Amino acid sequence: MFKFSASKQLRDFSLDISLQVADGEIMVLMGGNGAGKTTILRLTAGLLTPDTGMIETGKKILYHHQSKINCPVQDRNIGYVFQNAAVFPHMSVYDNVAFGLRARRVDSLELADRTDEWMDRLAISDLAAVRAGHISGGQKQRVALARAMATKPDLLMLDEPFTALDRNNQIAVREWICLCVREQKIPCLLVTHNPADAEAVGDSVCLIDRGRVIEDDNMRMLF
Repeated sequence: MFKFSASKQLRDFSLDISLQVADGEIMVLMGGNGAGKTTILRLTAGLLTPDTGMIETGKKILYHHQSKINCPVQDRNIGYVFQNAAVFPHMSVYDNVAFGLRARRVDSLELADRTDEWMDRLAISDLAAVRAGHISGGQKQRVALARAMATKPDLLMLDEPFTALDRNNQIAVREWICLCVREQKIPCLLVTHNPADAEAVGDSVCLIDRGRVIEDDNMRMLF
């Protein structure tokens, strides 16, 4: 279970959000540009610090204002996939997927096993030796997802993961995301502007406006 209850004074408004996501479920964050969706991800990742509140996964307290807990970014064990996939173009696909494991100093045998496993799961094993700068947008998103999942994250976060993809790749990546979250039984936050994405992958939708939840219902009620 992922729990977020925190506030942050931003330039134009104060963000004050509470939400919960169960293991194996995907919560979709929707709202206009600048509503606070990506800020929630950044606060959770430790790239921004809340003013007050608490953020935790089922295994770890990431932030707790009263207890003065603020877990370092590298210790939060979060898989974070950005809109542009953020692959390292000069590195091979294999080295991209293995990057997070190397940063955590996972031993070489386990690193190889987990890298091979997730490349196989996301159907990119044939690209292992190819430089990531030479592959398609859909393939880059699968590389980024494999890299995130190989670290066995306690939480998966995705920021507009389908925006740069054509329709066929959108459908494929949606399916991969749902499969990964369900199989690994981890909570997932997914930011999108597209109702079709929310309908395809979301178990719940949280509509946000100027740092406040304006609607939080299950998918059957919204679609």
